[in-house]
Amino acid sequence: MLHMNFNERVVMDTATMPWQASPMPGVWRKRLARADEESGHATSLVRYDAGSCFSAHEHPGGEEIFVLDGVFSDETGDYGPGSYLRNPPGTRHAPFSRDGCTLFVKLHQFADGDTATVRINTQQTPWLPGQGGLQVMPLHSFTGEHTALVRWPAGEVFKPHRHWGGEEILVLQGTFCDEHGRYPRHCWLRSPHLSQHHPFVDEETIILVKTGHLPD
Repeated sequence: MLHMNFNERVVMDTATMPWQASPMPGVWRKRLARADEESGHATSLVRYDAGSCFSAHEHPGGEEIFVLDGVFSDETGDYGPGSYLRNPPGTRHAPFSRDGCTLFVKLHQFADGDTATVRINTQQTPWLPGQGGLQVMPLHSFTGEHTALVRWPAGEVFKPHRHWGGEEILVLQGTFCDEHGRYPRHCWLRSPHLSQHHPFVDEETIILVKTGHLPD
């Protein structure tokens, strides 16, 4: 198992991690969390070399994707940087990338009954006002689980708070900070149920955030 103890806080600087080959030539992975092969539960960065493809396959437990760079494609369309995709359990596709791309991918982590197909181009979606100086772009919600982009203006300090159901963050731009450390672009953090911190930033920062999805 890799970082599957949800009672532990996890921080991974993915920029320092090596790419590992996947079963498909030209497709590479940085595994962040993975259970056994049978369950399929995994969180990873995935890189497609130019012209690479993955054979057609089904996602029995669903797939969630955020495109970090390049253009990711399948039978449903082409998805550029900032695209947020959800393929619910039972969907099937044959993904590829003509010029290469990098993705943040979560497999087999859909709540029971969550069957929504989602396609959001976050570069064309308006920001909404959040608490303090924050701006928020909601991406998906189901029962107590919420996924969003959050943009922090330079110098913003947020109030100390706890996370019911935990929190998972991927830093997309800038450097996210709290009393525990500083987390540059593409750092991945997972904090357990009822964890607490006091976040802030020095520079404008954008994070991809999921809350309420970890076991209590």
